[in-house]
Amino acid sequence: MTIRAVMFDFSGTLFRLEQNDSWLTNLTDLDGDPLDIEAQAELMRRMTAPTGQVVQLSEEYQHAWENRDLDPALHEKIYLEVLRKSGIPKVEQAKALYSRLVDPDEWTPYPDTETVLKDAAGKGLKVGVLSNIAFDIRPAFTVRGLDQYVDSFVLSFEEHVIKPDPAIFQTLLDRLGVPGEEALMVGDSEEADGGARALGCAFALVDPLPTSERPEGLLAALRAHGVL
Repeated sequence: MTIRAVMFDFSGTLFRLEQNDSWLTNLTDLDGDPLDIEAQAELMRRMTAPTGQVVQLSEEYQHAWENRDLDPALHEKIYLEVLRKSGIPKVEQAKALYSRLVDPDEWTPYPDTETVLKDAAGKGLKVGVLSNIAFDIRPAFTVRGLDQYVDSFVLSFEEHVIKPDPAIFQTLLDRLGVPGEEALMVGDSEEADGGARALGCAFALVDPLPTSERPEGLLAALRAHGVL
């Protein structure tokens, strides 16, 4: 079946949250000592992991974790707790770091993001972005002029459903006007993004490496499926 639409995940697929050194310079642990490089890297991993529980949680916070991408208030609540349990005990420091996470301007596009979106749209393909997320990512595209290549954004906190539930994939397919058998889903999570297969979509997995280490991951994924 010919691919007529490409659906992209956001975090770890089209964009990645990569800290500026200034974010972490003033962060300290319980003893007031600066976080070492390993602790900084683990902190960023926990803030952006698409699936899986990153710390042990009480029942109250477990609910918030499982529903974090459906409700902005729960999202903030659980990530402040994750940061606390990850060695950031000062609330003001945790809130400052959290504000970076939910600021679309702080996210970095992969080197081939613009090329892939532009080329896909230029070939007449429908392009959609589908994300488990609790904040509006559209400004990250608009500020770089990338929104012109995207036909529809489907965000979990707006639709009240999260991947891998087939319903959220179907929502985007309906808006793009393409059946699942004629769509390709591209994402960094087999568990979440691979859920598109339930609707007959093809699926391409990309590695959520740092942007400097994955210059053509998106291009390779689309070329492997004969899309570009």
